[in-house]
Amino acid sequence: MVSEALTWLLTPYHLNASVKGAGVDCGTFLIAAFHGVGLIDRVDLGMFKPDFHLHRSSEVYLDWVGKYCEQVDRTPLPGDIILYRYGRIVAHGALVVEWPRVIHAKHVGGVQYADALQPSMVTRQDSIHSFWGGGNV
Repeated sequence: MVSEALTWLLTPYHLNASVKGAGVDCGTFLIAAFHGVGLIDRVDLGMFKPDFHLHRSSEVYLDWVGKYCEQVDRTPLPGDIILYRYGRIVAHGALVVEWPRVIHAKHVGGVQYADALQPSMVTRQDSIHSFWGGGNV
């Protein structure tokens, strides 16, 4: 899973896209990584506006992740998903490489590594989710 995600490094950010090397957003990136190793079928998230998280109350991103992953209460493991709250709802996700190193798709820079313990990420962290379960909350 992590190896597949790493093949997307430096793919530019493009909302609602999922083409390795050409464009991907944070949600379609996670789908592509899971699909790339055969864990899920290709999923159509529909079209999102760039500010969807500012004008909604329904947890679309969280609900999608919940279809495939369980929320866990433990130190994140490689392949786990960290969800982040922006505006009213969960609106960003990152894949754990080796805690606290994650990989995610950002507006500036595209798919890149990040330190999940940096203040700008810690303050927005919402929950940890695992495809493999273990440690449900």
